[in-house]
Amino acid sequence: MRMKVCQQLLSRAFSHRVNSYAVRRTTSDIPATGSPKAGRWSSAQSASFCSSSAEDRKARPSMLKHLSSKIRSTGPVSVSEYMKEVLTNPVTGYYVRKNMLGADGDFITSPEISQVFGELLGVWIVSEWMGAGRPEQLQLVELGPGRGSLAADILRVFSQLQSVVGGASVSVHLVEVSPALSRLQAETLTGKRNMEASSEDDPVYRQGETAARVSVSWYRRLEDVPAAFSIFVAHEFFDALPVHKFQRTEKGWREVLVDIEPADPDRLRFVVAPTPTLASSTLVQADERRDHVEVCAEGGVIVQQLARRIEEEGGAALIADYGHDGTGTDTLRGFKGHQLHDVLSTPGSADLTADVDFSFLRRMAGGGVACLGPVTQRMFLKNMGIDVRMQVLLRNCSDPSTRKQLISSYDMLTNPSKMGERFHFFSLLHPSRLAVPKKPQGLKLEKKSPAPLPVAGFTELGF
Repeated sequence: MRMKVCQQLLSRAFSHRVNSYAVRRTTSDIPATGSPKAGRWSSAQSASFCSSSAEDRKARPSMLKHLSSKIRSTGPVSVSEYMKEVLTNPVTGYYVRKNMLGADGDFITSPEISQVFGELLGVWIVSEWMGAGRPEQLQLVELGPGRGSLAADILRVFSQLQSVVGGASVSVHLVEVSPALSRLQAETLTGKRNMEASSEDDPVYRQGETAARVSVSWYRRLEDVPAAFSIFVAHEFFDALPVHKFQRTEKGWREVLVDIEPADPDRLRFVVAPTPTLASSTLVQADERRDHVEVCAEGGVIVQQLARRIEEEGGAALIADYGHDGTGTDTLRGFKGHQLHDVLSTPGSADLTADVDFSFLRRMAGGGVACLGPVTQRMFLKNMGIDVRMQVLLRNCSDPSTRKQLISSYDMLTNPSKMGERFHFFSLLHPSRLAVPKKPQGLKLEKKSPAPLPVAGFTELGF
């Protein structure tokens, strides 16, 4: 039954758009030099760091000056504090002041490569909403929504499935700290049908509606999103949250800090704390076997919030990011102009990112929700029916250029050497979604217990 439902959703969602499909995002405009640069997924071992030019170092000295002043006043700062300042400082932070996405930015993400990606996630959301019993209210909550492309593609699926989701009150809630990106998202989703809040203290700092009259609201914090049945989507969100770095030494675990280079006051360097810090004493697991560990405490807090809301209000969360299941060590790196960039060079001019530790997220989610994954992006998309979708598109596409772009985008998303096995999907579900149905009283129990309902994307559904 579950398999048939997902197949029907795919058929309905895409049947009206086969002949009108157009590839509006492609990797063809990304610079062709260096290592692969679609997404923030290049390994630090596969390419050299970009060297910083004199012009670049002079371009934005304020962040370096701010950090240097802070270090001189209070001593070396944690890597977590460094990342938080560099990325989200309200004046000169990378995410606050810059549109970093696309061929002209520093990286490109899966929703920008092919809208099929967002369409399949839209089918997953509708499937989970149906699996939860079709609640009257459906909140789509996206954390770090980029340009709004993913939300737009998901909403398009909702519109194609009006006969299915039409009975629900659908609303979109975007958690975004960047004013520049929120304006792009508003243009993508609402056109001119949006307005900023009159007060900076208003938790909803921008509000609007789509052409289909779906309400869209913007927040700076997850806790400001109204409590209701929600499907949370976080695509390349957790990798940008600040991490603490720890190093095993002869004297025990020590935190890695950022300090000023003594020989050059205009440069920064990594140092190891001589004594334990509060973070090194509390965040490293007692049975940790690795010699170098990165812990995203902020990510753990957010996962706890998601888990609590799902347990209390119902819903699900889908986290898509590159990461590992408790095996990664030194993964912190920078990206600038689709090239790897020294994380301590010209702070504020490049994106900083670290692989997501899914084992840590699972541990922080606790026992109140069910955790599935991580599974590779290739497996998730194939389980969701990307092969069937692409076959239909290619069969009905006569334009050679569009066919080439379709094949290229499919390869980028699913090829194991590209995004296919670099990115992973991880989900939090209400425990009732995986509960084994109880047998009616008076009937003999079978020798084999019935299997839990399969969850789209994480279980082979036979598409």
